[in-house]
Amino acid sequence: MRTSYPRTPHLPWSPGASADDVRVGGLSGFAGREIVVTEKLDGENTTLYADGLHARSVDSAHHPSRAWVKALQGRVGARIPAGWRVCGENMYARHSIPYDALESYFYGFSVWDERDRCLDWDATVRFLRGLGVPVPPVLWRGVCDERALRRLRVETGRQEGYVVRTVDGFAREDFAGRIAKWVRPGHVTTGTHWMHTAVVENGLGPAAALWAVRSGAAADGEALAGQLGVTDTDGDAAAEAGARLDALGRRGDARLAGVLAALLHRTGRARLMGRAAGPLGVPLARRVADLVGLHPALHRPYPDAERRAGLVRMSLATDLGVLHAVAGAVASEDRAREQVEWSALHAEEAGLLGEAPLAPLRAGMRAALRRDGVGGDAGDRCWAEAREAYAQGRVSTVEEAVAATWRWRGGDFPRLVHLVGPSGSGKSAFAARLTGVSACVSLDGLRASRGARADQKANGDVLREGLDRLDKALAAGGTVVWDATSLNPHQRSLVHGVAHRRDALVTHAVVLADEDELVRRNATRAHPVPADVLAGQLRRFVPPYPGHAHRTWYVGADGTVADHDGTLEGEDA
Repeated sequence: MRTSYPRTPHLPWSPGASADDVRVGGLSGFAGREIVVTEKLDGENTTLYADGLHARSVDSAHHPSRAWVKALQGRVGARIPAGWRVCGENMYARHSIPYDALESYFYGFSVWDERDRCLDWDATVRFLRGLGVPVPPVLWRGVCDERALRRLRVETGRQEGYVVRTVDGFAREDFAGRIAKWVRPGHVTTGTHWMHTAVVENGLGPAAALWAVRSGAAADGEALAGQLGVTDTDGDAAAEAGARLDALGRRGDARLAGVLAALLHRTGRARLMGRAAGPLGVPLARRVADLVGLHPALHRPYPDAERRAGLVRMSLATDLGVLHAVAGAVASEDRAREQVEWSALHAEEAGLLGEAPLAPLRAGMRAALRRDGVGGDAGDRCWAEAREAYAQGRVSTVEEAVAATWRWRGGDFPRLVHLVGPSGSGKSAFAARLTGVSACVSLDGLRASRGARADQKANGDVLREGLDRLDKALAAGGTVVWDATSLNPHQRSLVHGVAHRRDALVTHAVVLADEDELVRRNATRAHPVPADVLAGQLRRFVPPYPGHAHRTWYVGADGTVADHDGTLEGEDA
């Protein structure tokens, strides 16, 4: 059934309300509730369904400005459930405000289910991102505060206003009390209505190429490469990966990650992870980089007896459906393609080709442990041990997983935060901000105590002393930090051996920074490393994958944890 979007009432202090507009009588519908404030975009209200679309009027006729959003609906309609509708703003045509850096020509702002209920804001964002549709910029979020709302400033020359809604979802009959808008005075500044003049397109920004791929469009390899600052690309592989992902039904970030991995598969994983963190954000950047690093493994023969365990462990790091699509798209020989197809058959038989195959096990464990008051570090440790037991075939149900992890439920084990990253990436600064640390073992500190921080001649003795101190610190309990570059698996394995002996919960803290930023930082450090040494570190750097430790933190350029893996809470799988 087609449904027109309700009229949004104006806030009491909205200067752009005309005589026939509706105003809210007060903020009682928002009182005490968390709200989110988004920019009001100057476009055409449009509603998408599984089988079509319309503008504000359900019988809206054709207009040239609606052709682009019709094509979008054709790509995403199959992922809109029957009876649902997606409401948003068609930004293709310029109305009163010109835009020159849009992320897309369609922004979604609400999603309504078959019961005519508006989804809560966070669910709305997740659903729309899965379709490949952005939301308007968020200007403020918090518990409703009229003074804070009145203090919001809008650049009226380039912004039409803002929209306030409750973060919680609501029924259609409650619409007028849960959503309101502020509109600039004289917001219509054109003399002739935009629909009766020649269509003038608004401008797209660099991020539009990313959102297009999320929604199912063909990849613009040149635009994507330019966005990431990478030149060695494979457009044919990206196109084939997109087709394979479409056959799997992948959209949103999963499709974008696969297409980018195929496009950039010749770029080194560590370099790509640091370079892409800025334009893509840390979570997506590390997933693209992990696909680039892991896909060659599917081109090689693998013992069938060990394949299931290997695939389960690989699924901890990446979406196996996307990984096989990338591996098949970039395979250059028939033998490699055959290996990919054989691997995919095993993965499908093991139930691992879905987007989150371990999600039911994780959700079941989380619920069971919560009932017993187990969470935090203890919950993460139980989940890590359960994942490995599942990979080995020792458990297959939630009940078996809970029983197999009983010994770690009390949290009576030491913690190790293992820093990973080249010199100057910000490891020590991150460690200094951690709370509850009982000891920090720094190899640079040990060298300094011997008289020369930069002296590498005694590295063997320094490492042995560091590992001995680590062993004693973990034996004493608490949280211990290992501060060294730990660039490759061998270096990390020595530390892990000590942690395993002391039954410690191991957390990798991988600090991501672009190569250019590392060079800049190194030049201003109190103790810079020689340029050739830093270049050597970057060549040797092999970041750990998810699953190489009980859990992983990914630290962005600002020194905060921007993504994580291996935690029982949250959304990672």
